[in-house]
Amino acid sequence: MSEAPSMSAAPETDLAAVQARRIAMMNRGLARRKAADRNFRLLGFVAVAFSGLMLLLLLINMTSAGIGGFQRSEVRFDIPLAGAMQIDAERLTQPDPLGGLELAGLPKVVENAAISAFGPDAGNMLADGAWREVAETLIADPSKLGGTIKVSLPVSDALASAQRGERDPVMQEVARKLVAEGKLVRSFDKGFLSRSDATSPQSVGIWGALKGSMLTMFVTLILAFPVGVLSALYLEEYAPKNRWTEIIEISINNLAAVPSIIFGLLGLAVFLVIFPNLRSAPLIGGMTLALMTMPVIVISGRNAIKAVPPSIRDAALAIGASKVQVVFNHVLPLALPGILTGTIIGMARALGETAPLLMIGMRAFVATAPSGFTSPSSVLPVQIFLWSDEIDRGFVERTSAAIVVLLVFLLLMNGLAIYLRNRFEKRW
Repeated sequence: MSEAPSMSAAPETDLAAVQARRIAMMNRGLARRKAADRNFRLLGFVAVAFSGLMLLLLLINMTSAGIGGFQRSEVRFDIPLAGAMQIDAERLTQPDPLGGLELAGLPKVVENAAISAFGPDAGNMLADGAWREVAETLIADPSKLGGTIKVSLPVSDALASAQRGERDPVMQEVARKLVAEGKLVRSFDKGFLSRSDATSPQSVGIWGALKGSMLTMFVTLILAFPVGVLSALYLEEYAPKNRWTEIIEISINNLAAVPSIIFGLLGLAVFLVIFPNLRSAPLIGGMTLALMTMPVIVISGRNAIKAVPPSIRDAALAIGASKVQVVFNHVLPLALPGILTGTIIGMARALGETAPLLMIGMRAFVATAPSGFTSPSSVLPVQIFLWSDEIDRGFVERTSAAIVVLLVFLLLMNGLAIYLRNRFEKRW
């Protein structure tokens, strides 16, 4: 009788041990899941932090290198104009005042003033065409013709290189002396944003390529956006689901992954054959980039249209709306934010493309900004590519500055697109 309690207690002890083991296993599994969740969050944070760090390093590197590109070497001296030229102030208000100043001897006056200020070798110190900046000053204020003006003119490439510690020791010594006297300085080049391409890094500007990019992107947008959106609407709302539709969908998906240079070859073989006189024009560049951008807009547009709840369509049809009214008054406004997101991605890709534009000839040396969509032009990515191939270090600095301008242009374009996306965004 004394053994009965021990026999009944044994199953209870075994059951408690089993329950304890189960609880321990559950706790270990829970700990593993929590550890996995914690590790995944940590991994995601590290990935985001690494991406942000790389972006920050890129921006810091481009900004630090680009600061020098927004500057140029200049010499400061006085130019006496009283009695130096026989030209009336009223002549500066007539057509072609620059030609009048050149005929009146302004280039020689500037050269003589430089020689008086820096010695007999000063004629080689100024950049070619430096007198034009003096001419622009006089055209803006003709009253300065009768006195002495203080100018700050760009120097030659040799003296600019010597100031950076390059070239021969003799020229470097000249540069150091002028810097010590305060006559040779590095100052902000306001004309970098208003001039076009040139053969000297002291005289180049980004406006010609920037305007070419604007015109090219405008042509790309007005061609790719409406065609891409209408194609997405048709394929998603109207096209029958058959084999031909599947072939079209597969073709569009494949076009979105085609290398950009293939579109350049297409533009070379088609557009330049039809319009042989428009080589390197923004119109041809925009048409070529539109072909590359359209598949991206079609794919993103279809995904945005699919995301619109079917109840929106059913409700509109239930109150008597036609198919066209449903699509354009209900589906399209709700899908527009997603469509604009795809458009942002496509346009950003097109803005940075170089290969297709090189194929259609937009790598020509263009010293003036384009006057229209059919004028010869370059674009920012091609301009950066051409400057990066130059040996002179001055062009390297200008290249970094052009990259900064391209990034700012991209941010402004994306900012406008994001504003429009948020402006038209609707919730249901």
